[in-house]
Amino acid sequence: MAKGLFRSGMIVSAMTMISRVLGLVRDAVVANLLGAGAAADVFLFANRIPNFLRRLFAEGAFAQAFVPVLAEIKEQQGDDKVRLFVAQAAGTLGTILLCVTLLGVVGSPVIAALFGTGWFIDWWQGGESAEKFVLASSMLKLTFPYLFFISLVALSGAVLNIYNRFAVAAFTPVLLNVAIIACALLLHDKFAVSAYALAIGVFVGGVVQLLFQLPFLAKAGMLVKPTFAWRAEPIVKVRKLMLPAIFGVSVSQINLLLDTVIASLLTTGSIAWLYYSDRLIEFPLGLFGIGIATVILPALSKLHAGDKLQDFQHTLDWGVRFVLLLGIPAMFGLAVIAPLIITVLFDHGAFSDSQIDHVQAVTYGVMAYAVGLASFMLIKVLAPGFYARQDTKTPVRIGIIALVLNMGFNVMLAPFMGYIGLALATSLSASCNAWLLYRHLSAQGVYQVSRFTLGFTAKCVFASVVMAAVTYWCAMQFAWRDWSFWHQSVLLCGLLALAGASYFVILWALGIRFRTIKEVAISDH
Repeated sequence: MAKGLFRSGMIVSAMTMISRVLGLVRDAVVANLLGAGAAADVFLFANRIPNFLRRLFAEGAFAQAFVPVLAEIKEQQGDDKVRLFVAQAAGTLGTILLCVTLLGVVGSPVIAALFGTGWFIDWWQGGESAEKFVLASSMLKLTFPYLFFISLVALSGAVLNIYNRFAVAAFTPVLLNVAIIACALLLHDKFAVSAYALAIGVFVGGVVQLLFQLPFLAKAGMLVKPTFAWRAEPIVKVRKLMLPAIFGVSVSQINLLLDTVIASLLTTGSIAWLYYSDRLIEFPLGLFGIGIATVILPALSKLHAGDKLQDFQHTLDWGVRFVLLLGIPAMFGLAVIAPLIITVLFDHGAFSDSQIDHVQAVTYGVMAYAVGLASFMLIKVLAPGFYARQDTKTPVRIGIIALVLNMGFNVMLAPFMGYIGLALATSLSASCNAWLLYRHLSAQGVYQVSRFTLGFTAKCVFASVVMAAVTYWCAMQFAWRDWSFWHQSVLLCGLLALAGASYFVILWALGIRFRTIKEVAISDH
């Protein structure tokens, strides 16, 4: 079990790394074409809405409700019942998604007005941002259908994961990045507003990802004819689990969307600064947090179905230990070398062709989000502790508290700190969310952090602080802002290598060994 989890986690992380690297390349292309001005704000807005709904309904609530039921049917009833369940889920979800997508395309002006309130008000009053509202309404018609395709991709990926075929689902997002990059390079000069080329890339990426997974589903014997079965017993069970999970698992996405709404009321560039900041945070979060969460939910669901409580606790403890091992240094490292990373990735073309120091603006956002990076990762591990046991009500209560706290933090911080306050509010509410998830798991007797993991965490914090100090001191020895792109890139690679080496050398000196990272069950003694 331990070896399988670690191997699966590494496979997912490796595939995710390819996707995240290409994602950064994609963002560099976006920054080069659009910069951080009005066109960037509009495209990122139009792309965020379907992505929010995808994470909320498909990869978020649906996956957390679907996977435990799927694992239970597989363990107790066999593959034939699994095929029937997959057919019913695909038919029911697909029908609902088709209706939602059509409504979204037709009602794109209403969606743009709802989530881009500032732009709509300007359009209504004939203000400076009126054009943003018109562009957003038009661009949503291209990006919104992505919801339909990617939600079915999430369903097929969940099926493949339950059969331990993690690499396929983890690699699939690479195709979206390839599609956006290709459309940006080939079509950007075909439109008066280059952002339309990116929007087309989003649509194409959704189609390609779904087509890519179908042969693997067929090979697994799970490519079945969809059947609408709203009242079928397993679908009813998923529905009951999914409704509260919509809120519980997707609080961070709701917080980001609320940030977008408020940012539309702030100075031009705020949405883009938040986006680029979030993208840098998403790299370690997706690489480590989501990678482990992807493999831990099916594992926990199987352990719960088999009534193996001790193994369940050990697996959760391993997940916490693993994400903290990588999340804590990522938090400190990003805060230290964010300016260099942002300069290398984004400070080109339209991004640098401005009187505004976009690099500094994004750096502040990264630092604010980095405060909550470890908490974002812990949520990805702790939430499956509830969903694997088919408990979706507790995360809902916690999610509501976290959402209210986020809005409260927004109100307190945004008037004084602008978009930085929005990012910091998201981090603070995520920390509260992670703490409340853990406290309830502990109170329910499901999971208590081991003494070993507490000591392990303290060593990770110490090693991260030393690593950050060493890396910062080395970075300050060079006047890299005046260097060429290639020289800056070499320095960045060198600093990343120095940070990684110093961190793990210090951990080794503190007694941390590979077995500590790999093994699920480790004694407290």
